[in-house]
Amino acid sequence: MTCDEAARLLSLYLYGELAFDEEERLESHLDGCEPCRAEVSRQRKLHALLDSAGGELADGILTGARLELRARLKHESAGHQGWWKHLGELFGVRFAPAPLAAQLAGAVALVAIGFWGARGTSLGLFASGGGTNNVASIVDPVASHVRYVEPENFGQVRIVTDETLRRTVSGSLGDKQIRELLIIAARDPEDPGVRVQSVELLKSQCASAEIRNTLLSVLAHDPNDGVRLKALDGLKQFAEDPETRQVLTHVLLTDRNPGVRTQVVDLLVQHRQDEMVGVLQELLSRENNGYIRQRCERALHDMNASPETY
Repeated sequence: MTCDEAARLLSLYLYGELAFDEEERLESHLDGCEPCRAEVSRQRKLHALLDSAGGELADGILTGARLELRARLKHESAGHQGWWKHLGELFGVRFAPAPLAAQLAGAVALVAIGFWGARGTSLGLFASGGGTNNVASIVDPVASHVRYVEPENFGQVRIVTDETLRRTVSGSLGDKQIRELLIIAARDPEDPGVRVQSVELLKSQCASAEIRNTLLSVLAHDPNDGVRLKALDGLKQFAEDPETRQVLTHVLLTDRNPGVRTQVVDLLVQHRQDEMVGVLQELLSRENNGYIRQRCERALHDMNASPETY
């Protein structure tokens, strides 16, 4: 199994929807692939955070929703052929008993409808003009994405879909859960737009060591230039911190974007330290950007050091 195949199956795996053989193949791949194991861990943490933000159902609300549903089914017009009538046939005393399998299917459907009706009521999803505050709510109950299509015998088709519940979590940057979700989003490998917006919000919270370490990781490893520049902007006030300077030095010597390197060299030479001499000399031996070369030479001159190594 390749990493791309594994990525397509992770959602189904985490929801326990994979077939046994597919689950075995995926777990065999995870045993030998550290990046995919890290992605599973990231998604599990994300699910746990979203689950912990869920609203609690008030006592009796589920039972009330079921009773209301039964009452409405009872008053359905006998001539109505919609799905409500067919569902009512499984439960109403006016009809002949349905087969056992149909009764069981209908029972499951009724419980599901009652639960989501109750959940929607408890979270205010059906109230006009309502809003949410510091709770998770379902905006689009299920998002489906077709992952696999295969023709089968006798004209049948097998389709595998990823189905994920969508939730909205609201809160301030002072909320621990909001910060943790932003940290996860800042490392999202799929969407640079989500990463750049998350880093933009996190950069004002760099007093937190966890957030500062997240921005350092983003600066050193994110493939998107705009995301790295946002992270660098948040780290400027910590340029004298030893760990920050170590990452800045690495970025100065390895980053492919001259705009990033320009900002890093300007930041590092503002706080001249002896170990910068060797770094600037090494940079001069490989740098082809005129401004960066001039900035390095000026800084070395101010530190009474030669632009070249001997």
